[in-house]
Amino acid sequence: MSIPPDKAWQILGTADQICSAAAVSEAVQRLAREISAGLQERNPLVLGIMRGSVMFAGQLLPQLRFPLEFDYLDVTRYGDATRGGTISWKVGPAASVSGRTVLVLDDILDEGHTLAAIRDKLLSAGAQQVYSAVFAEKETGRDKPINADFVGVRLPNRYVFGFGMDVMGAWRNLPAIYALKEREE
Repeated sequence: MSIPPDKAWQILGTADQICSAAAVSEAVQRLAREISAGLQERNPLVLGIMRGSVMFAGQLLPQLRFPLEFDYLDVTRYGDATRGGTISWKVGPAASVSGRTVLVLDDILDEGHTLAAIRDKLLSAGAQQVYSAVFAEKETGRDKPINADFVGVRLPNRYVFGFGMDVMGAWRNLPAIYALKEREE
């Protein structure tokens, strides 16, 4: 269930923009060049992680300069919450990953548990190689169980939303990235 529109507008009105739409676009273009250079000879299966990767994948895929197959996963630790919980596997890829090079696209690498679990599951299903591209990586100051192969932008350790990332179900559609106001102590 998403939040009422007035609450969503209030959240956006008090948030800090931390990555402009122009910076988002530039990061996607750079990632497309890096991924194209690294995977152009591999004919990968590209898997977008729903729902967060939709904006990222939608802008990235037309810029990739190699043949690929696209599918998706629906895996989450957040739901409508602002803190991660148990990993929920809703939909796996329809295409076989056995013997394939797989590129996983996600909106953000936060603690890394979801992306690590996806990598492990794909490898156990027979993927030859699993690469990951995240639009954003949050600088948490803690070790993560996985490092993304391709990273668009690095963000502070705050709750962020926009460009595929939501806040209580709202604002995935923003072209820029915002952070919730930090609480004053």
